[in-house]
Amino acid sequence: MTASAPATGRRRPSGRRHYGTHLFLTAMAVLWLVPLLWTLFTALRPKAATDKYGYWSLRGAINLHNFSAAWTQGGMAKYFGNSAIIAVPSVLLTLALASMMAFAVSRFQWRFNLTLLVVFTAGNMLPPQVLAAPLFEMFKHTPLPYSISSSGSLLDTYYAVIAVEVAFQLGFCTFVLANYMKALPAQLTEAALMDGAGVWRQYTSIIMPLCRPALAALGTLEATWLYNDFFWPLLFIHNGDRLPVTTGIMNLQGQFLLNYNLIAAGATITVIPTLIVYLALQRHFVAGLTLGATKG
Repeated sequence: MTASAPATGRRRPSGRRHYGTHLFLTAMAVLWLVPLLWTLFTALRPKAATDKYGYWSLRGAINLHNFSAAWTQGGMAKYFGNSAIIAVPSVLLTLALASMMAFAVSRFQWRFNLTLLVVFTAGNMLPPQVLAAPLFEMFKHTPLPYSISSSGSLLDTYYAVIAVEVAFQLGFCTFVLANYMKALPAQLTEAALMDGAGVWRQYTSIIMPLCRPALAALGTLEATWLYNDFFWPLLFIHNGDRLPVTTGIMNLQGQFLLNYNLIAAGATITVIPTLIVYLALQRHFVAGLTLGATKG
């Protein structure tokens, strides 16, 4: 007669205990998807069908007419170009300046090291609405040649939006990159210094290549955030031909009549670039969730 194996004292968790969690997460996912699916469904229906049967009715034809009308009537191609003019330089400038600042505060010890990092980070805690009026007045009285700005000031230019976007995103990127650089071995820069490499060489040839995963994750997140920004372009750009797509979609609104089906189609088209970026760079999004969490 063989002896039975001794009991370990631990019971294997039952799968039933996770049913509640799975049910809750499924319900939350469905609840989150309802507005998106409703917007897509509204965009596929003609306005006459929604006027006759209501927005929640499944009756009526479904077609792509609203998408073609939103693209042509709303001038979406032009607004997508404006979004690229604002987002691309903003992302590049933010990452470049943040990486330089992060390199200075993470690889060198000096008196105002921590203070400067705190100042950069504290700027992100201010809500944009608090600085809206002061920035508007400052840009209004900043002269520019009329060949650049029709108002003769920094208002109604891409420069104003890019400057504010970079300023507001710089603190977050500096904080994340500084924590990432602190996790890199100090022996790397010490060995480079002994070989005669200057500060700029250490930054460009040693630290920056090692920060490619962090830069890719931040670049993906920043591109999405800056593309979706609505507030600053609406405040600083008054010329309708210079608006980005998230703000220019307002041109689909009529003066006396609102075609919500057309607006829903325009909103759906606006989402496509961010969806493509997410699907193409999904792993960078996932990495960005824990980026900068390294203790250092």
